[in-house]
Amino acid sequence: MKLGLINSAWAQAGKGTAFGIHQTKAIGFDTIDIFADPLDTCARERKLIRTECERVGLPIVSVACVAVGLIDFNPSVQRFHMDRCRAYLDFCYELGAKNLLLVLGEYIWERQVIPPAEQWKSGVAHLKTLGDYAAQLGLEIALELEPFKLSLLNDVPNMVRFIDAVNHPAVSANIDISHLCLAGTKPEELRALKGKAIHVHISDCDGKVHGDLPPGRGVVDFVPYLKEIAALGIKGAISIELEYSPEPEKIVAWVTEAYQSTADLMQVAGIRRE
Repeated sequence: MKLGLINSAWAQAGKGTAFGIHQTKAIGFDTIDIFADPLDTCARERKLIRTECERVGLPIVSVACVAVGLIDFNPSVQRFHMDRCRAYLDFCYELGAKNLLLVLGEYIWERQVIPPAEQWKSGVAHLKTLGDYAAQLGLEIALELEPFKLSLLNDVPNMVRFIDAVNHPAVSANIDISHLCLAGTKPEELRALKGKAIHVHISDCDGKVHGDLPPGRGVVDFVPYLKEIAALGIKGAISIELEYSPEPEKIVAWVTEAYQSTADLMQVAGIRRE
């Protein structure tokens, strides 16, 4: 698999788009993922992302989208988020990306008042429709497993159940190793995602709280997870997800550390493909 970086690491440190793209390439990453909302991104910025990535030879694999409103109980909110997700898929197509990384929401009011099955049903129906739209553009959707107790997709069994319910060739799973650790998921449980996963996120954490740290700064035992991921035969990328560096002025060193530690882990697991 290729080794990539989500560009939010640079944006949250106050660095510009072009700076982040060029540094990502200079550090040695194979690919890049983009965190940008097409409804908040002007034409000039969109062109900058595309042309700078092309200039340095950095393929865009994924565009990240958080669309918690897809399972909102208000139909008007659901319609807005469906339109927004279509705009994201158009953005993926415009950038030449491979997939849309999609984060669904959480059950509202602690699974009270609104029956959880209704929110689940809404999510499945909307992903069937979005899967059709993605397929028309030659794209895929990768659903992210979130480790929070009320998240719709908070463990491997729920992810498998959801993907099977959607039953669309353009809708698959993203595997986030830090999230798996926080959810108490054992590496061997990933075998249930054979043929159902297309993208991977990697970061570290303290085992208790969502952290998105460079691998090696937390408690995650990565190699068993990476070996199971290798066995899945995913052809995509493993993208490092770093959030809110404690020293933004040292962000280049922070990202470089994450790159090196992840590259070493992938080498040990036999999963890195240049």
